Amino acid sequence: MKFLVCISLVPDTTTKISFVDNDTKFNTDKVQWILNPYDEWYALVRALELKEANGGTVTVVNVGGAANDATIRKALAIGADDAIRIDASGDLDSYAIASEIAAVAKSGGYDLVLLGKETISDNGSNVGGMVAELLDLPFISYASKLDVAGSTATIERDIEGGEEILSVDAPFVISCAKGMAEARIPNMKGIMAAKTKPLNVVTPQGTASLTTTVKYELPPAKSACKMISPDNVGELVQLLHNEAKVI
Repeated sequence: MKFLVCISLVPDTTTKISFVDNDTKFNTDKVQWILNPYDEWYALVRALELKEANGGTVTVVNVGGAANDATIRKALAIGADDAIRIDASGDLDSYAIASEIAAVAKSGGYDLVLLGKETISDNGSNVGGMVAELLDLPFISYASKLDVAGSTATIERDIEGGEEILSVDAPFVISCAKGMAEARIPNMKGIMAAKTKPLNVVTPQGTASLTTTVKYELPPAKSACKMISPDNVGELVQLLHNEAKVI
């Protein structure tokens, strides 16, 4: 089978978040970029496990500029066979990104398109469904387990109060959540091999974004810790009810 794994780059979780241009753009100065953990730990690793069990190839695809190449090669070091970078820059929205990925997926004839359930930066969960719609393929979101036999996949995902089990024939698009796979750390052999694996740069379709960011806002600063005497239960209950609003 041919697997296509969509990978995005996100700021490291230790990054101090700030905005520029009148709070309309994320400040990328001195930001350390990493592979989106949901794409890396769940989508990519599960694709590699399925390839190892059943044969096939795993390709990763990313939308972005040349600065992304070093991070993309981490996916190659983990085990992907090759990578595609769609050479698009600027603040693209989910639709523009999905359109670029769909064009690559359509021309590549992939059996499964996998991606993480969301990015840890935007938490949008938009791209997977859009890619599926643009390809006119079934879409399964927030999957926690994926098994493949022949061209048929059995998928499990958590729902309120239980689990849902689905069956679908390839090709399809799937977003992966916790439980799909365990993270892999690149070893020295993988790191060295990644240097010579193909990283193909393709020209974007030029799809225009349909949305623009009006303004970013940081969440309100946390208030100072309040110490309540263990003898003053009434004040504690009042604060939990009126300020914390948890009871």
